[in-house]
Amino acid sequence: MTLYFLVLNTFMSIFFMSMKHPLSLGFILLIQTILISLSSGILYLNFWFSYLLFLIMISGMLIMFIYMTSIASNEKFKMPKYTLVIFYTMMTMIITIMIFQDKMMPNSMNEILTMISQSINNIIINKTPTLTKMFNFPKNKLIIMIMLYLLITLIAIVKITEKKMGPLRQK
Repeated sequence: MTLYFLVLNTFMSIFFMSMKHPLSLGFILLIQTILISLSSGILYLNFWFSYLLFLIMISGMLIMFIYMTSIASNEKFKMPKYTLVIFYTMMTMIITIMIFQDKMMPNSMNEILTMISQSINNIIINKTPTLTKMFNFPKNKLIIMIMLYLLITLIAIVKITEKKMGPLRQK
């Protein structure tokens, strides 16, 4: 499954180079973030860090979205036809391979891939430290301080951008 996410991510990187509109670039970056978060969560059997990565990227993307829509609000969004044809062809190929994967491979190849994936999972499970160590005694005060700092920063930003004080940018 992780292999499919990496292949999709590679295709999205190829499409990223052919796009010109800022909103389409942001959308492809959002899809790539989701794919990387899913693949890292599946690979490490723990979605905590992938969830944090996703939230950080989404917050940055929202800021960039607001900035780009204020600059390029009236531009037409046109996708080149050759890009659409390539995109649909690649998606059809990936979906076909995912559906017919077991039927296309010989049984010996399936067994080999199953053994390899099980051995990789065993290595990852044995080498991955648990997250409970991060919240144990010596580090728990540091984590609480970081959480309080982020909360205070959030409250300060909300107070700075109150509607009573007017907009941040001038007309």
